[in-house]
Amino acid sequence: MTETLRRTAFGALAFLLGFAPLACASSPVSSPAPASPDSAPAAAARSAASRETSTAVGPRSEAEIRKAGEKPYISTYQPLPSQPVLITNATVLTAAGDRIERGSVLMRDGKIAAVGASLQAPAGAAVVDGAGKWVTPGIIDAHSHLGVYPSPGVEAHQDGNEATDPDTAQVWAEHSVWPQDPQFPMALAGGVTTQQILPGSANLFGGRSVTVKSVPALGVYGMKFPGAPYGLKMACGENPKRVYGGKGRAPSTRMGNVAGYRDAWIKAQKYRSEWDEYGRKGEDAGSEDSHGKSPSRDLQLETLSGVLDGEILVQNHCYRADEMLTMIDIAKEFGYKISAFHHAVEAYKIADVLAANGICADIWADWWGFKMEALDGIRENAALLQRAGACVVIHSDSADGIQRLNQEAAKAMAAGNRMGVRLREEDAIRWLTINPAKSIGVDQQTGSLEPGKMADVVVWSGNPFSVYSRAEKVYVDGALVYDRNDPSHQPRTDFELGLRDGGPEQGVQP
Repeated sequence: MTETLRRTAFGALAFLLGFAPLACASSPVSSPAPASPDSAPAAAARSAASRETSTAVGPRSEAEIRKAGEKPYISTYQPLPSQPVLITNATVLTAAGDRIERGSVLMRDGKIAAVGASLQAPAGAAVVDGAGKWVTPGIIDAHSHLGVYPSPGVEAHQDGNEATDPDTAQVWAEHSVWPQDPQFPMALAGGVTTQQILPGSANLFGGRSVTVKSVPALGVYGMKFPGAPYGLKMACGENPKRVYGGKGRAPSTRMGNVAGYRDAWIKAQKYRSEWDEYGRKGEDAGSEDSHGKSPSRDLQLETLSGVLDGEILVQNHCYRADEMLTMIDIAKEFGYKISAFHHAVEAYKIADVLAANGICADIWADWWGFKMEALDGIRENAALLQRAGACVVIHSDSADGIQRLNQEAAKAMAAGNRMGVRLREEDAIRWLTINPAKSIGVDQQTGSLEPGKMADVVVWSGNPFSVYSRAEKVYVDGALVYDRNDPSHQPRTDFELGLRDGGPEQGVQP
């Protein structure tokens, strides 16, 4: 997205007062761990401990979690209470294989317990008749700016681009996220259960992303996906050279962009080596007291070092095929991996290269032509990537698009079928679920209906790739968080309370 974003939606759904703030999840995860701020001064921990001390109810309160001395910036997310749920007689798209007609999905203890053609309800389970309906994993948006560009779209809310230097790797999107953004529950009503919130693309290095779950919370930490790795937002092409060239400073050209990346990675390698040497001195002497004086912390270089260590995933805004090839070469020069190219309107030109390098293409279905680097966008992009065996992701980058990602994937599937690439719902659902989960590093926890994974599930009124279908029920970790037919499960934010006449039963449904 360009460095200036406009958010015009002014709410519809929001979080009900009855939803309690959430606490810290304890279930283990196998994704790469986010880079830890363990070396931060004790003052940082004290600040984090005092930031949220509400009297929240739930398994653990924020006050309990935010005790002095605990690690700062941790996820305090904890699943809402749930009971076993068996959905029966539905068409099930697992995102892990073929569809199951008249299939069933059993959720228990916040996890997918079983998926099959015929399952029995355990004692105490709620049974949902899915006749005529479709069931899918929850949608995952790999490119969201909700919370950092919230609604109302006023200047005071423009917190997604720290457009003050080409390298702002030191900033973290989570420190801008406003959980009261009324666009969050609207995305939930579109079936979105997880989203990666990114800084904008004004800079070569825009800062760290944060992955959140679609739940109500007082602060972003109550939404933060436990164990999800951070992403580093990088940007190619027109945006950084325009923003800083317009200020009479580097970069003002694409070659200036590349020089800026390389210079930053050289500094990061040096910083990483200094800390490695500091660690080795202590190990050789057998005592932490023998380390000597530690290197000075640098928040920018900590993030870049986290990429070099494989703990932080590169999420690279890049449109043109030639620039993507250059970014792959930079990654090879400095020994890191690109997780995904975002927008990637020319990805179809290098589909085989992306497949060979295991890089996801996080794309729009049909956005093109709004600036020079977008002129070669085609509707068949996803289909050609799919045919080459690449990882295809349909993302939003839009507060409106995030509510209709199922329809965006449907457009891309239809374009592929028109050109003769046979695409099925089983293919397109992966573009919205397991592939974005892979792109952001949470595919071992969510993204498909497989036993043991998080019970992030959507029940659709019909085929989710039909414009006439709607998300009827949305479960996050097995808890019903949205029900189109039940006003008590159509949440609204605190920000909206008192701004609209009538109760939640009169809420607008997107």
